Order: sequence, then C-alpha cells, then structure tokens
Amino acid sequence: MWKGRFQQETSALLQQYSESISFDWRLWRHDIAGSIAHSAALEKAGLLTPEERAQIVAGLQEIGAEIEAGKFSFKPELEDIHMNIEAELTRRIGAAGAKLHTARSRNDQVALDLRLYLRDEADALAAALRAMQRALVALGARHADVIIPGYTHLQRAQPVYFAHHLLAYVEMFDRDRERVLDARKRLNVMPLGSGAIAGSTILLDRELIARELDFPAITQNSMDAVSDRDFAVELLSALALAAVHLSRLSEDVILWASSEFRFITISDAFTTGSSLMPQKKNPGVAELTRGKAGRVIGNLVSLLTTLKGLPMTYNRDMQEDKEPVFDSVDTIKAALAVFAAMLDGISA
Repeated sequence: MWKGRFQQETSALLQQYSESISFDWRLWRHDIAGSIAHSAALEKAGLLTPEERAQIVAGLQEIGAEIEAGKFSFKPELEDIHMNIEAELTRRIGAAGAKLHTARSRNDQVALDLRLYLRDEADALAAALRAMQRALVALGARHADVIIPGYTHLQRAQPVYFAHHLLAYVEMFDRDRERVLDARKRLNVMPLGSGAIAGSTILLDRELIARELDFPAITQNSMDAVSDRDFAVELLSALALAAVHLSRLSEDVILWASSEFRFITISDAFTTGSSLMPQKKNPGVAELTRGKAGRVIGNLVSLLTTLKGLPMTYNRDMQEDKEPVFDSVDTIKAALAVFAAMLDGISA
C-alpha cells in the first residue's frame, strides 16, 4: 500500500504488529459517512463529476450494507478501516474510487471518524445514564417508607430513608450525564480538510462537509486538528467518574445484600451461585461492576500516558487511543444497562 521511496514489501511481522483493523473496524459507519461528505466537497471543487460521485456514494453504501450484514472481508494487510474501505471501493468502481482520497490524509480522516463515533456514543451514554437514574428513582418509590441506618466511617450514624440514600446516586449520575454532554460540545467540531499536518493545496469547502455531517463548527488549526485527542480524554474522564460512582453503588449493594446487613434481596436472575456451596447467592453484577471500574479508570490513565510525551503533530502512538476508548464506552454502557435491570428486581 506504500508508494514513493519504498522498494521492499512490508514485513509480515510489521503488518501483524501494526494493523488496527481488528479493532477499528467498528468505525466503518463513520468512515463511510465522512467519505460521502468528502465526495460532496470534491464534486463542488470540480474534482469529481456528478457521475463519479454517484458511483462513489453507491459503492460506499453497498460496502456498508455488506459490513452491517457481516459479509465483508477485512484484510489485515491494509492495516485499518480507512484503507480497507477505500481499496475495496476502488476495486469495485475503478478510477473514481481512487479519486476519493484527494485532499485527504488518514490523519484527518481518523480524527473525523473518532469524533463522529464519540458523538454518537455520547448520546447513547447520556441516555443510559438517564435510564439508570430512572431505575434508582423507581426502586426508591417502591420502598418509599423503608428506613435504613445511615453510615459514617461504616459505623451506624443516623436513620435515613432508603430512597434518600438511592437519590444520592441519582445526583452523582446526573453530574456524570452533564459531563458527558459537555464533552460532546467540544468533540462536535469537524477536522476534515486538515490533511496530514498543514492542509492541502486543493481548497475544499469545509463548511459544506461540516453541514453534511451535522457539525456546527470546523477546526481552525490543522496541526492541532490531526493531533488533538483532548475530546477523547474528556469523555474518558467523565466515564471514569461514572465508573467510580457505579463502583461505590456496587459496594453498597454488596453490603446490603449480605447476611450481615440483609437490607435488600436481589432477584435470582441477577445473582450467581457456587459450584460447591449450594446455599450461596452472590451479588455478581455488583462485584463485576466494581471490578470493571478499575479498567475504565486505567483506560483514562493509559490514554493520558500515551499522549503526554508526543511531539507535534500526528504520531503512530496515537493508534493506541482507540482500544481504551472503545473499551471504556462498551464497559460503561454494559454496566449501566445490567445494573438498571438488576435494580428493577431488588426488594427491600
């Protein structure tokens, strides 16, 4: 895939070591959306004919349908989602497909894809946090008259309503939701057109691309645009705090469900047992959530550590941003969904 000065084939070991298609394939929908918008700007600039753009759009939509159906074959030797889609498009429609990369680099392309992906996920996370809040409120409403000990230093302090304790977590998750939506504002900026580092001599209508992709603003500095991952750090920071709050709630649930406390009973559907001790009823959801919180916190630290020593602008190290981002998003969404479902089956 490399041209120019290269006279030898890339080592198979390097291909295996450097590929990212095994995890960045999930950006396919955003990569295709970005390419369709980019093709609109190329057509406006006179670099594509209307017929060529129609070919590109149809080809990309066909590839997208195959990926969604699980029928597309990704090739590790093409490294990433960008080259897999572009190479297949060119194979299918010929010269028009090869024109799609005009005035674009994978550096600004991946910056766009990641922003599009996180914008979608920020909306999904905000909805999941709201659903978690509703589950807590519903649990409190079902047991509005239940009084439990309130604790300081894990010693009994004052009697409190069970619902009052639960509503403390509603407040925490509300702040988490606000942080996610606030991070969304800063990631919702369109970087395409920044090129590899210093833009392109081919001037495209970036405002057109932004409108096509529903971005309210475009990035102003090309060097910052291709190297910026602040938006990912911000969202991972918000998710790390959400993980801390989930972990604290998990600890409460674990204590409350124990034989020593006996404040609540968790539905059998959301507990686990023992292969040796048949009397056991373990709070598996809460324990796993408490454990997974450490992973989400670690993902934030991992991304910060990757970024902290990088010179301007793009460096290959930044390929390592995606796995912690994907993992944190997946983990928090899953934890919120299963925890909210578990709360629906708790009695006090």
